[in-house]
Amino acid sequence: MSGADWLRLILLSVLWGGSFFFVGVAVPVLPPFTIVLARVGLAALVLAVALPLLGQPYPKGWRLWAGLGVMGLLNNAVPFTFYVLAQGQISSGLASILNATTPLWGVVVAHLATRDERLSPRKAMGVVAGFLGVAVMMGGGLSGGAGTIWAQLACLGAALSYALAGVWARRFRRTGLPPLSLALGQLVWATAIIAPLAALTEAPWSLPFPGWGVIAALVGLAVLSTSFAYGLYFGLIASAGAVNAFLVTFLVPVSAIALGIAFLGEALLARHVAGMVLIGAGLVVIDGRLLRRR
Repeated sequence: MSGADWLRLILLSVLWGGSFFFVGVAVPVLPPFTIVLARVGLAALVLAVALPLLGQPYPKGWRLWAGLGVMGLLNNAVPFTFYVLAQGQISSGLASILNATTPLWGVVVAHLATRDERLSPRKAMGVVAGFLGVAVMMGGGLSGGAGTIWAQLACLGAALSYALAGVWARRFRRTGLPPLSLALGQLVWATAIIAPLAALTEAPWSLPFPGWGVIAALVGLAVLSTSFAYGLYFGLIASAGAVNAFLVTFLVPVSAIALGIAFLGEALLARHVAGMVLIGAGLVVIDGRLLRRR
C-alpha cells in the first residue's frame, strides 16, 4: 500500500473506533433508538446531498430498493441498535473488541451461504482461535451479572449481522452502482425501520435537550463515523484492494480503547487484552499473508 493508503487506513480506524466513543458519550443521556435514528437519518441526509455533488446517481428500481432494505436491516439498523444497547452495560473498548469478530463470522457465513468461499483448515484454525478469545473475555464477565453477558452477546449478534450483510451485498456487484449510492439506499431503509420504533417507544421530540456535547457526539457519529467513513472505506478498497482494507479490523479497537480510557474513564481488563490477542491471532491466520511470508 502507498503512504496515502496507510493514511486512509489509520484515519478510517480512528473514525470507526470513534463511533464507539461517540455512542459512549450519548448512551447515558439518550435512549437507544433515538441515538440510532440520529445516526442513520443524518448520515442518509449527508449522502443524499453529497451524491449529486460527486456526480453519482441515486438508486433506482423497486428490486434494487427491496434488496437494499435487507442491507439497511442487517448492516445498519440491527448492528447499530445492538451496539448502543450493549454500551449501556459494557465499555466502548470491549464493544469494539467484540466487533472485531465480524471477519470470523464472515468466514463461517460465507462457507454456509456461498460456493466459492469455503472454510479451509487454515481458516477454521483462525475461527477457533478467535472465538477462544471471545470465550476468554466473556468467561470473566459472569461476575458482572446477566446484563453484562447479554451486552456482550448483543455485540456478537451485531458482528454476525454485519457478516450476513457482507454475504447479501455480493448481489449488488452486477448493478454497476457506485458504493456510496448503495450506502445511501441502505441508510434510507435503516431510517425507515428505526424511525417508527423510536417514535412509538421513546418519543424523541419530548426528550429534554441533551446538551451540546451530546449533540456534537451525534453529529460525529453520523457525519464522521458513518457518511465520511463509508466514502473513505470504499476509496481505500478502490486504491488498495479489499484484502488490505481488511487491516482496519485490527486497528479499530486500538482507537476505541484509547478514546474510552482517555475521555470516558473506562478501564481495560487483563482478560480483554488476552481475548483481543487471541482474536487478532485468529484474524492473522484467516488473512494468511503473514504466514505466507515465512
